[in-house]
Amino acid sequence: MAVKIRLTRMGAKKKPFYRIVAADSEAPRDGRFIEVLGTYDPRKEPLEVTMREEKIRYWLDRGATPTPVVAQLIKRAAAAGAAD
Repeated sequence: MAVKIRLTRMGAKKKPFYRIVAADSEAPRDGRFIEVLGTYDPRKEPLEVTMREEKIRYWLDRGATPTPVVAQLIKRAAAAGAAD
């Protein structure tokens, strides 16, 4: 089972927000997932991202691959954490 860290869409029509989840790579985008790792709201200014960093690190250590968007969010959060 290949695990991916990806976004799953939530919210109403035209008002999306996303959960960052660990999911089987063959599961549908909004289908089953293993664990919720955080949230992402692109409608807020500045973008609102919350992550459970220890859980993301746990999945990355076990070979999970993040999608390009999630990898960018993780990188941005790490840079913001280093700046604080």
